[in-house]
Amino acid sequence: MTARVYIPADTTACALGADEVAAELAAQAAVRGVELSVVRTGSRGAYWLDPLIETDSEQGRHGFGPLTAAEVGSLFDAGFPGPCEHPLARGAVEQIPWLARQQRLTFARAGVVDPLSLDDYRAAGGYRGLENALAMPAQEIIDAVRESGLRGRGGAAFPTGIKWQTVRDAEGDRKYVACNADEGDSGTFADRLLMEADPFQLLEGMAIAGLAVGAERGYIYLRSEYPRALRILTQAIETARTAGYLGPDLCGSARAFDIELRLGAGAYICGEETSMLESLEGKRGLVRFKPPLPAIKGLFQRPTVVNNVLSLAAASTVLALGAEHYRQFGTGRSRGTLTAQLGGNVRRGGLVEVPFGVTLREVVEGWGEGTASGRPVRAIQVGGPLGTYLSASQWDTPLDYEAFAAIEGMLGHGGIVVFDDTVDLAEQARFAMEFCAVESCGKCTPCRVGSVRGMEIIDRIRNNQQREEQLKVLEALCETMVEGSLCAMGGLTPYPVRSALREFPEDFGLGPEA
Repeated sequence: MTARVYIPADTTACALGADEVAAELAAQAAVRGVELSVVRTGSRGAYWLDPLIETDSEQGRHGFGPLTAAEVGSLFDAGFPGPCEHPLARGAVEQIPWLARQQRLTFARAGVVDPLSLDDYRAAGGYRGLENALAMPAQEIIDAVRESGLRGRGGAAFPTGIKWQTVRDAEGDRKYVACNADEGDSGTFADRLLMEADPFQLLEGMAIAGLAVGAERGYIYLRSEYPRALRILTQAIETARTAGYLGPDLCGSARAFDIELRLGAGAYICGEETSMLESLEGKRGLVRFKPPLPAIKGLFQRPTVVNNVLSLAAASTVLALGAEHYRQFGTGRSRGTLTAQLGGNVRRGGLVEVPFGVTLREVVEGWGEGTASGRPVRAIQVGGPLGTYLSASQWDTPLDYEAFAAIEGMLGHGGIVVFDDTVDLAEQARFAMEFCAVESCGKCTPCRVGSVRGMEIIDRIRNNQQREEQLKVLEALCETMVEGSLCAMGGLTPYPVRSALREFPEDFGLGPEA
């Protein structure tokens, strides 16, 4: 009997040696006369365990990891792929506490199915949402999304149902769905993981959005540094089109929706929605003035839904399981689940999907288990490179949009970067300004010039050159950038700077510990 073995093939797992492990498994099986069928899945997001290989059993899948190619032989010596005892055995994968304590809605299939198998996807509940949507009037689709409480997962957290309603109500001879897959925030990888582990879910969510707003064409704007996601999405789009899940006749409904995949321009600013639209149109990625909003005049000046990968994927869950099921997770106005991405100096990094309302401390200590260095955690940055730096007094804040806004923070795309007590927050504040200077599109003065002046001012403060006077200048500069920048690039850059000054003044030579 041929045994099935599952090995992740997403970017991170492969960077950690998954391809070498797969090759050694095949080689060892051939030498030992063991019949193996190797299935390359996406990762479950437990990157501290990758490469994690899994085998079928009567009790579900059993896992071994993190495994290196050099350890594969010892695994066979212990009785693999049958029941065996091995130092890297993890038991039933679904019962590994790190995974079992999560609430996976969007990532329920990640690491479980073959990403390019339509049969796997459908067997695991895929395309149920699209089938339900095809049987509903467009307004009912939008109502379901609105009632679910789904908000944008790209950073702005705008209610998805309201955005879709605006596009549906807008006048236009054509309408579009644009998926922003230009995932550029440091410490974020959820979009990439979903596209590499469960690509049909994104395609399904986009088709549902198209039905809801009356669009017949969608675009995926994919980050240029994601070659593996590019290959997988290209194959998935062609498979879905061949099977009738994309194209002129969706599932025999005589309704059309198709998707075109475009590679990004390699610029962080193209993650901003209007800059992305400019790039999609073949122009330089510059931020547009708003209004008009993209929902009114977006791609090619037509009404356009612009949503993040996770937002569109979540819409497929809403339509498959119902609005009430989805909104039972979360708290307040933050409904559903947050896909927190644990990175930086953390012991157990990876993707953690939990209901909104869990505290930052619970995620970092409960799942991250502290720092990889073993030193105390000193600061945590949430929301990407323009997110605030949070000190220990703020770690009990619930992970929901309003709670974070109350402490001048933001959840953004869900990236959580951990720093131990060796971090210099003045250096990090300078990096925020430097990042803005490098990545600014250059269209507005507060961002283009302000970020360069910001670096210079922070250097003077760190060197104790007219420190008190320069602090006042820095605060005035930050205020100008927040109020005067065209987009969030310049408008958010002061947030990590201000938070570093407020929570860690000693790193700037201020306070009793300076």
